[in-house]
Amino acid sequence: MERKSLELELLPGEYWWGGIVPDGVKMPFGGGMEAERDMHASLLGNQGSPLLLSSRGRAVWSEDTFGFRITPGKLIIQEAEGELHVDESKSNLAEAFRHAANRYFPADGRCPEALFFTAPQYNTWIEMTYEPTQDKTIAYAESVLANGMPPGVIMIDDNWMQDYGNWTFHSERFPDPRAMTDKLHELGFKVMLWTCPFVSPDSASFRYLEKRGCLLRDETGKTAIRQWWNGFSAVLDCTNPDAVEWYNGQLHTLMDRYGIDGFKFDAGDPEFYRLSDKSAEPRHPNGHCEAWAKVGLDYPFNEFRACWKSAGKPLVQRLSDKSHSWGNDGLASLIPNGLAQGLLGYAFTCPDMIGGGQVGDVLNEDFTVRKHVELDQELFVRYAQCSALFPMMQFSAAPWRVLDKEHLELNVEAARLHAEYGEEIMALARHAAETGEPIIRHMAYVFPEGGYEHVRDQFMLGCRTLVAPVLTKGAASRSIALPPGTWRGDDGNIVEGPCVFETATPLSRLPRYELID
Repeated sequence: MERKSLELELLPGEYWWGGIVPDGVKMPFGGGMEAERDMHASLLGNQGSPLLLSSRGRAVWSEDTFGFRITPGKLIIQEAEGELHVDESKSNLAEAFRHAANRYFPADGRCPEALFFTAPQYNTWIEMTYEPTQDKTIAYAESVLANGMPPGVIMIDDNWMQDYGNWTFHSERFPDPRAMTDKLHELGFKVMLWTCPFVSPDSASFRYLEKRGCLLRDETGKTAIRQWWNGFSAVLDCTNPDAVEWYNGQLHTLMDRYGIDGFKFDAGDPEFYRLSDKSAEPRHPNGHCEAWAKVGLDYPFNEFRACWKSAGKPLVQRLSDKSHSWGNDGLASLIPNGLAQGLLGYAFTCPDMIGGGQVGDVLNEDFTVRKHVELDQELFVRYAQCSALFPMMQFSAAPWRVLDKEHLELNVEAARLHAEYGEEIMALARHAAETGEPIIRHMAYVFPEGGYEHVRDQFMLGCRTLVAPVLTKGAASRSIALPPGTWRGDDGNIVEGPCVFETATPLSRLPRYELID
């Protein structure tokens, strides 16, 4: 296949967004700064799309992967594997996005389940890691309610099952899964299970799937065995209809027999595939990631972390695992990377687990011993506040275990605030399902003439609610860039924009402003 290249002269004052979500902390590209990304090699564990968007209304799209480089004065597209489409007919970022969405990844009109948007999610990962049990899961859910937090989706993470590819409950950890699910439903929760495309070798599922040609093969034609974070496994070939039918059968059995509501579809990253792999339909590694995402389309309760070219679809897209940190590996990344998700067409976004979801923060190097970790309680609260007015928010480390009474109550308030905004967020989600527009939006998207391209520590929820979380340790105040109009703050103050002003930010406050004129 002939690979294509393209050079565009940058326009005066032009900035660009696009490529992969983890680069959100570097966006916008331009302004004399150099940037480079090769999407053939890696998506860095999160979502990606062959799309670039400009503040001056330009858009670049390819159906396949490409690399790009931005230098002072130029955007250079390199090694494009598909036809390059360049549109220069629009005038700003929002117009460029809407045009690209309508043409290349139109929204299909469907939304994930409403509960994702109207209530918090609770994931067992940090509390239980590789040792979830029936009793611990029920106790976790009961503690949510006992501490005044609203019920929502509860996700039972890795190792609930017998083995990878053997999607049946581990009988010792979950002796009566139906009773557990019935209890969780009675408490007001919906129940999701973690799953992945890997199959443990030397298992009954492996032998069954290998015999039927449902596993990925390497360049020699032998079943591929890939190293991933949990060891070495075969990989389900999701381009093979028989493999997908088998997998769906496993999931539907769990739904029918035990009342499971949906699934967290983890892994599927392009890094686990090779260009030389043999599959039912030849695919680039990114294409295998795309095929994995398509499996989730039949499940309204779903979650993905790694996705390629799956914009406009009713898929929940979580940010990649973050550290328990104030920096760009933690809290500071949530807003810029969440905004990047929306600008790449992934509207149904969820930050990482509140406080951070990196298992290394709580377990030792071989994942066998839980560390004694003194979490930064202020950071935990600011994580929760930052997440509260995202489309979704997700807890994992139990606030009632790691926080004192004061900080716990502030987390409960953040969870309740999300529920209070649930109707508004749900309306924006329905709008996204019809138009593809982001739910949380960059300031430059909503106010293209305001010079807000580099504002990365606040965002718009829709077009009328400005959210400005505190992202710095010990900050007693923060600066807010307020666009034109009359705004009512959460503190009751009325402020006329445009202006930049300083406002007090005690730990109890998430600054937010509603446009009233």
